[in-house]
Amino acid sequence: MTKLVVAKLKGSKKAKAAHGAVTEKRVRSSTGQFLTVRTIEGQSKTFAHDLTYVFTKNVAKARRENKAVAGVTDRAPSKA
Repeated sequence: MTKLVVAKLKGSKKAKAAHGAVTEKRVRSSTGQFLTVRTIEGQSKTFAHDLTYVFTKNVAKARRENKAVAGVTDRAPSKA
């Protein structure tokens, strides 16, 4: 028999600090779809970490979309 443990998960402080100067907005496009727009504060002390955070989020989204279309994460879908 397994033991069930219920506890709060603590996030790392580094992960929270990585996107401290990044703001996220959900906006509606001209076609009516919701988009997430991330902006970085240019004068932030953690600009490099913030830029890395936004870049990894964008890459993860692109890989999810490629996986849905082509079945693989590392290849762009064909134009045809």
